[in-house]
Formats: sequence, C-alpha cells, structure tokens
Amino acid sequence: MLDFTSTFNKYETLVQGVEKSVKQIRESHPEGIRCIRQCSDCCYAVFDLSLIESVYINYHFYQSLDKEKQEQVLERAEGADRKFYRIKRQLHKMMVQQNKKEEEALQLMAAERVRCPFLNESDLCDLYESRPVTCRVYGVPTAIQGAGHTCGKSGFKEGVLYPTINLDRINLRLFGLSEEMLREIGSKEQQLQMRLLPLSTSLLTDYDEAFFGLKLTCSV
Repeated sequence: MLDFTSTFNKYETLVQGVEKSVKQIRESHPEGIRCIRQCSDCCYAVFDLSLIESVYINYHFYQSLDKEKQEQVLERAEGADRKFYRIKRQLHKMMVQQNKKEEEALQLMAAERVRCPFLNESDLCDLYESRPVTCRVYGVPTAIQGAGHTCGKSGFKEGVLYPTINLDRINLRLFGLSEEMLREIGSKEQQLQMRLLPLSTSLLTDYDEAFFGLKLTCSV
C-alpha cells in the first residue's frame, strides 16, 4: 500500500493556515459571513481538485465512511461525474469551436450547478472534516488571477476592500505538494502533478501503483 503520510501532513498544515485566514476574516467582518448550517449553496459549485487533494479526499473517504455510506456516495458520484463530463465537453466546444476566450468560457461555466456527492439527504456534508480548500473558503472574499470573488449570499459589498484569500498562491502550493507526493512515492509520471479532477472523479479513481506508473499492468 502506498504511503502518503508525509505529504498529507504538509497538506493538512496548508489547510490549517487557510482555516486561520478564514477565521480572521470572520472575526474582522462578521457582518459579511452569512454561512449557516444546511445552506449547501457551495455544495453545487463546479470546480476541480489538484492531485494532492484528490488523493487525500479519496483516502479519507474510504477510511472514514462505512460500506453502506460509501455505496450511497459513489452512486451520487457517478451521476455527478456524467454532468461534469458534459460541462467539460461544452467548455472545450466554447474555446475551440466558438473561439471564446478562456476567461469568458469559465465565467459561463461558473453558472453551472452540480450537486456534490458528499451532500446527503439532510443537506449536510458526509466528509466535512476532510473537505477541499475551495469548500473551506467559500463565503469569504477570494482572489483568482487578480479578480475578486465571494458567495452571492454573503454580506460583502462590491467595491469595498476586504481581507482576501489569494487562491492563486494556494493553488501553486497544491501543485507543489502534488509534485512532492509523486517524488516521495517514486513515481516518474510527473505530468500528473498538474492534473485536475472533479471531486466525483476523485472518488471513482483507484490511486494505486498502476495509476502512478509504479507497476506495469498486463492484459490477456
């Protein structure tokens, strides 16, 4: 069994830093935070995970949930994955066939909604403690490529300066951790460090030796 302990620890340190920043924004601007239990607006957002987050969430999914709960989540993941595939085909069509700029196409895709496989019947997250960074910062001001973003349900006002979490910097660190993970397990598939996957695909993927190019697979 592959050992990801070292890189997982580094990832958890990054998460702790993100949580600290979110807490500071909550304390300095409580009027802007309108997150409530069972809101679940963020649980329909369309986004991808870096390799380190994909492997981390996959690991904790199988370690934390019982078989019955796993089957329920995986069934939802299969449906979500089909929707993600359709959305990505549409994105590719916009950029290649319709010659839309990447930023414009991504803005259109941001309006898409896909229910997260971890969102259960009670509108609660089945793997809340191990949720991705994107979920953790939802509801506070963030910056991506110099553009500010926040949840439409928040109380943060347009045109006002607020403390902001720089997601570009965090994403660079996630790619770096992905590279470290590949190096530590001895994988030569370094192109994997830049791979981005929906959460649904992350749950349906076997992160074994064959995936990382550590063992040849044979077919008859």
